[in-house]
Amino acid sequence: MSTASTYSYPKQFKLESGKKIRNLQIAYQTFGKLNANKDNVIWVCHALTANADVFEWWEGLFGQNALFNPQEHYIVCANVLGSNYGTTNPLSTNPVNGLPYYLSFPQFTIRDFVSAHQLLANSLGIRNIKLLIGGSLGGQQAVEWGITEPNRIENLILVATNAVHSPWGIAFNESQRLAITTDRTFYANQPNGGSKGLKTARSIALLSYRTYNAYGNTQVESMNDKTDHFRASSYQNYQGEKLINRFNAYSYYYLTKAMDSHNVGRNRKSIAEALRLIKANTLVIGIENDFLFPISEQKYLADHI
Repeated sequence: MSTASTYSYPKQFKLESGKKIRNLQIAYQTFGKLNANKDNVIWVCHALTANADVFEWWEGLFGQNALFNPQEHYIVCANVLGSNYGTTNPLSTNPVNGLPYYLSFPQFTIRDFVSAHQLLANSLGIRNIKLLIGGSLGGQQAVEWGITEPNRIENLILVATNAVHSPWGIAFNESQRLAITTDRTFYANQPNGGSKGLKTARSIALLSYRTYNAYGNTQVESMNDKTDHFRASSYQNYQGEKLINRFNAYSYYYLTKAMDSHNVGRNRKSIAEALRLIKANTLVIGIENDFLFPISEQKYLADHI
């Protein structure tokens, strides 16, 4: 059984920055049922442009006949703050003036993701989470949640993520934001503003998690006489078009800012000390050809949790 719902927070939601959001909405999906002991919860933290339908984008791991299935587990996946899949985001209506926020939306952090989803978990009557899992941006959220509520999380799986976003990762994100802001329609305050820039940003992003060998295996030409219209060129354009047909530039801009903000050591003794606060049984998974989250970052997590 799958249920798509929206949680409305009745109070003002205070961000880490001190700014507040009225009428916070959190879109989420649940699969299965919470058992009598309330000890079968799997909470999924999604990546940058994903949605709350984990069965759609994590097929094989999640599904009716998968390891994480709704017959045994109560699976929850909530859309993060700022994303355009139902949770309050830059295209949402600002209750102060009745207009979409666009670039007046307050900047938020990974910790704000966690705070919002803690509110949702409380509203669902979830006291303990059997397994918290996330990759990339979702992994950043998962590690931060493991630190802030160590007694709530029993098991933790971190996939291709880090304890602090690297200068390399920030540089990739800034390059994407430069592409978005070069598109002057980004400042036009319209839902599709910055779409051409977002297409370019997606092309840049692909290069951070695709490799020389991957392109060589999938985009190699079958003929030697081509001088234009290469498969690799078509692929970059195709992936960019796919993203702008389902996502908006404003959410993308803000979400990359949130990713850059990730640092578990902020306002704590140190990064290492913060990681030691995690009590959950933790599995850290790295991907050898991931340039954005290299294996060294996964080793650091594993060594210090």
